[in-house]
Amino acid sequence: MPRATSILAATTVAGIAASVWLFLDNRSLRDELAERPASVVAEAPPPVAKPVVVETKPKPGAPLTSVGERPALPATKEESRMERRQRRMEEFANTFGRLEGETDEQYKARVMPMVSLGLATQRMKLAEMRRVAEEKAKITPAQSAELDKAFAKVYDEAIDYTNKAIGDGQLSPYERNVAGWLDYAGGLGGILTNANGQIGKILDPGQVKAMADAGFEWGEYLGVNAPWENLKPPPPRK
Repeated sequence: MPRATSILAATTVAGIAASVWLFLDNRSLRDELAERPASVVAEAPPPVAKPVVVETKPKPGAPLTSVGERPALPATKEESRMERRQRRMEEFANTFGRLEGETDEQYKARVMPMVSLGLATQRMKLAEMRRVAEEKAKITPAQSAELDKAFAKVYDEAIDYTNKAIGDGQLSPYERNVAGWLDYAGGLGGILTNANGQIGKILDPGQVKAMADAGFEWGEYLGVNAPWENLKPPPPRK
């Protein structure tokens, strides 16, 4: 394998693994921020003006009442970090897990439009980045079409691999399995190596380098543009 293609394969695998890790790390960061006291997250609030109390003399015979007294609200129990994580995991399971009695068709009709909508903006952004990078690398329309043809097989392999991971429980919407997620990301290495081998047969090393120098990353592009809408629904919750 040419040196430029070898470098591309390594960076692509690293890109996918980093994307998965950043996703997990971002969820953890949101949990940490939610637990910080308000004094840490935001600046001290401006001083609040004291209410002006106007003293009035009660009328003869009127009952005495206190001014400004309000009933105290019942104290609320603060949610712990573990309780918050469990609640969010349950919300994720209710959204992306199989509902009781839900068929494959019903699951796809409920979930897959959300998947498409969530990926739409990033797909458009990466399509434009690829167009610009291909122009800088002087990639011909014929080469670009060859790449798309090669990627179709890569996508099929990635979807089959993911469906197996879902069926085996390695990827599950019902539990937090970080080790399984990272193992899954590592298993994409062979698929991505084959993809980069195809890229190296279509583009010359100079073109590969030019696209990389333009800031384009194949791993990110392939990961976002895979047809995740074609995934099989997960098994029912046990």
